[in-house]
Amino acid sequence: MKYLFYTAKQYSIPIIIPLIDFLKKTGEDYALFVSAKVQKSLPEEWKEIPLITNSAAAIAFAPDFVITPGNFVDFRIPGIKVQIFHGLGIEKASHYKIRHFFDVYCTSGPVVTERFNRLQKRYKYFLVRETGWPKVDYILNYNPIGLKNRYGIPLDKTVILYAPTFSRKMESASVLLPLVPEIARENEIWIIKLHELMRKDVKRTLTDTKSDRIKIIDTWDITPLLHISDCLISDTSSVLYEALIVNKPVVTYKTLSRPEKGIDISDKAQLRQAVDDALKTGVTEKNNNCLNEVNPYLDGTIAENVFRELNDIKQNDLLPKRHRKWNVFRKLQILYHEKYKKGYLR
Repeated sequence: MKYLFYTAKQYSIPIIIPLIDFLKKTGEDYALFVSAKVQKSLPEEWKEIPLITNSAAAIAFAPDFVITPGNFVDFRIPGIKVQIFHGLGIEKASHYKIRHFFDVYCTSGPVVTERFNRLQKRYKYFLVRETGWPKVDYILNYNPIGLKNRYGIPLDKTVILYAPTFSRKMESASVLLPLVPEIARENEIWIIKLHELMRKDVKRTLTDTKSDRIKIIDTWDITPLLHISDCLISDTSSVLYEALIVNKPVVTYKTLSRPEKGIDISDKAQLRQAVDDALKTGVTEKNNNCLNEVNPYLDGTIAENVFRELNDIKQNDLLPKRHRKWNVFRKLQILYHEKYKKGYLR
């Protein structure tokens, strides 16, 4: 089999690391189709992997499968197109949007699978396979030793991680960020991890703040920050489930659904008490039950699940014979971005 990983964003790297690691052991043929931004951020151990940076080379590679964590993929590349998702943002309507690019959806858990099965019955041309989300393997296998030293955080400090989303409908930063300098305690370090698409005026709320209790960290991989944190604050970001994977309690601000994943507040004045309560109670059975509905696969074998399902589909010719809908607008977007933006749709 030949596999092509279509990778447009830096935050996609941790999602496909477990898949690459698995293929290294099998001897299968694979390559990376990367944007210029991703190419600059590749892990050192990936330097020997064949890199593809244009559609002509991707077409010539002739993969059996094109795997992507993004919402789009170049329709001209041959092979079965596989969506593995860029997050566990199951509350967002966009998570379930069918853009007519994919033949297979690898879902994270029962809640997502049930929704995609209904969509499959409607459209009939794609398959749904529940495998778990590949980044979970990466999160579980990440080595946390020495992380506080790496970020210059004293070992005796409690670490509060605030990672809001950027969506105007869901964001909490404009409300909660100004509060952080007021409520951060002497024995705490608050790490602020702002989304790369966050509004600039919101980012400026904290960038001029000088406090030894606050660290603003710009990174595309939040995993090490999850490991060193004692509590995560967010809103309706999929990172909330990633925190639960490493047994960290979460506080949410006006989360859109499934408030049982953490302690949900609707007023900024409740934030300090909510953080204190989360630190005291930790992750509860109710929180874990919520995670199990979203992604129950916590044994480090999700990458194996993905390739087992894909091989079964290919070897037994299981794809429906119906063709994908010809989404002209989306396909023109792909061509436009390639020609004029010199980049990828995510």
